[in-house]
Amino acid sequence: MDSASDYGVEAETGAGIVAALNKGVCRREELWITSKLWNTYHRRKHVRPALERTLKDLRVDYLDLFHIHFPISLEYVPIEKRYPPGWMFDLESAAPRMQSVRVPIAETWDAMESLVRAGLVRNIGVCNFNCTLLRELFSFATIRPSVVQVELHPLNSQEKLLRFCREENISVTAFSPLGAASYVSLGMAKDSDSVLTNPVVVAAATRLKRTPAQVVLRWAIQRGTSIVVKSANRRRLIENQGLFDFTLSDSELKDISGLNRNRRFNDPGEFCESAFGAFHPIFE
Repeated sequence: MDSASDYGVEAETGAGIVAALNKGVCRREELWITSKLWNTYHRRKHVRPALERTLKDLRVDYLDLFHIHFPISLEYVPIEKRYPPGWMFDLESAAPRMQSVRVPIAETWDAMESLVRAGLVRNIGVCNFNCTLLRELFSFATIRPSVVQVELHPLNSQEKLLRFCREENISVTAFSPLGAASYVSLGMAKDSDSVLTNPVVVAAATRLKRTPAQVVLRWAIQRGTSIVVKSANRRRLIENQGLFDFTLSDSELKDISGLNRNRRFNDPGEFCESAFGAFHPIFE
C-alpha cells in the first residue's frame, strides 16, 4: 500500500487494514505499507510526531517504508490546526501561498534514521529526488535510502537515474507509471499526451493480446522497477495483476523506451506557481 498523509485517506485506509486483519484475509507481516513525510514536517522535532499521526491513522505499529515526500521544506502547520496541511501556509490570508523554509536535508534525514532505530520504520527512502540530491544524501547518511520513488513512464523514462540507482543498489519505484492518465482531470495533461494510444505500445499489445496499459506496466517491471498502480475498477484491478505471464521482446522494450521526451506531469516547477503562488523548481 502506497500512502501519504497528504492524500488525506490514511484513516480510511487504516480501517480497511484492521478489517482485513480481523477477517483473516492476511497477516500484518504479509503487507507492505509505505507512507511519506509531508513538506511541512521537515524540521527534526516535527518528523516523529508526523509519523506517529500516520501510524495512528493507519492503525499499525510500524511502517515498512517511510519516504521524504518532496525535497521541498515548507513552514510548519500544527497537526491540531490543519491536517493534512497541504501546500498553503495561511489559508485565512488575503492571498494564501506556499511559504518555504530552509531546513537541511541532513536534518530531516537524521530524524528519519532515528525512526528506524526506534523500530517504528523498517526502511526509509525518498521521493522526487534526482541524482544530485541523492549524492548529497549519501555524503551524510548513516542509513542509506532503500527506495527512490519518482515519476517514471515511457515519456519520462529516467534512464540515468535508474542506472545510477542500480549501481548504488537502491530500488526504484515508479509512480504515475501510465503517464498522463492521472493528470488529465487535473488540467496538468491532455488526452493527446497518453502513451496508451502510441503505435509502438498498441503494436506490442496486439501481438501479446494484452491491453496497452498492461504493456506499459510490464515495460516498467522488465526494467527492474516496482510500480504504484491504482484503480477503483474491479476489472482494472485484475488487469493490473496480470503482468507476470508474458514478456516484452528486447526490441519492444527498446522502442517503448525510445518514446522518452523527459515529459514530467508532476513537476513542482510548474504546478506550484500556478496553484500555490510560489515558483519552486526541483528539476532542471
